[in-house]
Amino acid sequence: MFAAYREIFRAPGTKGFAAAGFVARLPIAMAPIGIVTMMAQSGSGYWLAGAVAATFTLTNAFAAPQISRLVDRYGQSRLLVPATTVAVLAFTLLMLATRFDWPAWSLFASALAAAAMPSMPAMVRARWTEIFRDRPELNTASAFESVADELVYIAGASLSVGLSVALFPEAGVLVSTLLLAGGMAAFVLQRATEPRVRAVEGGPHRSAILLRPVQLVTLALIFVGSIFATAEVTTVALTRDLGQPGAASLVIGVYAIGSFVVGLILGALNLRFALHRQLLVVLAILLLTTLPLLLVGSVPALAVAIFVSGVAVSPTFITAFGLVERRVPPEVLTEGVTWVMTGIGIGMALGAFVAGWVVDKFGAQNGFWVSVAAAVLALLVTALGQHALGSEREAGAPAVSPA
Repeated sequence: MFAAYREIFRAPGTKGFAAAGFVARLPIAMAPIGIVTMMAQSGSGYWLAGAVAATFTLTNAFAAPQISRLVDRYGQSRLLVPATTVAVLAFTLLMLATRFDWPAWSLFASALAAAAMPSMPAMVRARWTEIFRDRPELNTASAFESVADELVYIAGASLSVGLSVALFPEAGVLVSTLLLAGGMAAFVLQRATEPRVRAVEGGPHRSAILLRPVQLVTLALIFVGSIFATAEVTTVALTRDLGQPGAASLVIGVYAIGSFVVGLILGALNLRFALHRQLLVVLAILLLTTLPLLLVGSVPALAVAIFVSGVAVSPTFITAFGLVERRVPPEVLTEGVTWVMTGIGIGMALGAFVAGWVVDKFGAQNGFWVSVAAAVLALLVTALGQHALGSEREAGAPAVSPA
């Protein structure tokens, strides 16, 4: 079943940039929850921790598409190095500000500057597209990247929380920053697979965010991202209340087990019904699997409920990114993918903020109500947008079938 995955990695350079890209994008998941855990472990309230994390994530969500547009115009190597340098320095300042109890404004200022971190999923997908453009192998590569994205969000968050709880408060953010610097350096040095810069013909093209499918998928994934962040923040708070704070990392890590396996299997299959219908189905499943989280009263029960809630995560990613790749023109694909990643980032920021407030105000157990509400809204957006999601590719690009 997995022969298709072996095939895409036979192309020269693919193993190298895929591995470097995976390392460099771990901070996407590690940094926001790492900031929350770092500040919470240092004595700050969850509200302030969520607000600083939200500042970073929301700013990055709007900055990343602009960085991607510049990358399309000037090339990856010219833009990724300075942007990453700014982000690494800012994360360093944020850790120092937390450690030495600097004024709150310094926390927010550092978070703003750290938002210069580029969107690695978009950069990696651009390289896959450069190699397999208009070839069937591109579909397999896209599925692989969706599974990798899902694993980053689940495993990265677990690693970040575990480091901060087991070692010292800044450990999660520190390792995240080192991975960003090292992974990005390895990625940029692989020039042979870097996409060439293409001139835009016929004047400036429409921004990807102006396309209705991108808008709908991005909005839906804002709510999906909220589910992830809410589960993480609430798990950290609930395991603390249950007297087992060290179990938070393990519980969050359980997310990855079933979800990763399901994602790999789904990516190797060739399902016969339309992607916009698939997205509706997986979001309905996602909603149903959030409900058991409301009933947990012990760490083992929490672990089981988290495992169940993670099953639909990777299918959601795979289907959502598949829709974007089929519904937008090739010349705005990198930006389109970045906007969808932006949606996840915005959702994680808002989820962390709202869940932190709910936990502080109403107790840890009630934080999971945010997950349920977000799942309902994601399903509603997708249901109302079925016609637009099922339409052919926009902006004059070659048409494709809804399936």
